[in-house]
Amino acid sequence: MTLDTEVIWVLARSTGTAALVALTLSILTGIALRTGTFAWLSHNRGVRVVHGFLTVLWIPLSLGHVIALLFDRYAQIGLVDLVIPFGVSYGRAASGLGTISAQLMVVVLLSTWLRARLTTGQWRAFHRLSYVAFAAAFAHGIMSGTDLANPAVAALAWAAALGVTLVAVRRLVVARGVAVSAARATRS
Repeated sequence: MTLDTEVIWVLARSTGTAALVALTLSILTGIALRTGTFAWLSHNRGVRVVHGFLTVLWIPLSLGHVIALLFDRYAQIGLVDLVIPFGVSYGRAASGLGTISAQLMVVVLLSTWLRARLTTGQWRAFHRLSYVAFAAAFAHGIMSGTDLANPAVAALAWAAALGVTLVAVRRLVVARGVAVSAARATRS
């Protein structure tokens, strides 16, 4: 039995888009939980549950994306390409960024599951790789096809990038302000 080429294409693109949305929302809720950026949300159990759910939701969506691509005769992605980035002939840079993003998110997920065995600094360092993973996933999506010709998909992608960028910049500004205030207090 063979799957219809169009069905595979739709599965690959829809699961990839949904995985990016889950990753975006996971990063945004994670920032809300861990920083003073959104202090009013930082102790909200609902936000914590949503963050955990989105992190777990990313896994099957990404797996669905990858499995569909393995069956896509046009993309010609093999099992080795899931481990070694930039090896495919079609869309080498885009596919490589997708592989790197997935690998980084696996590291982030493993660090979450091993959090009790890591120091806070180690866990934060691993967890901050999610920003790099998001950037790679976003670039992968932008570079890998014609999906952005659809205005709804383009709006979703750019809104995700803008949202994460603005919140991450705000987080850095707030963190820097706290550090400067602490340094001033120490000198006084």
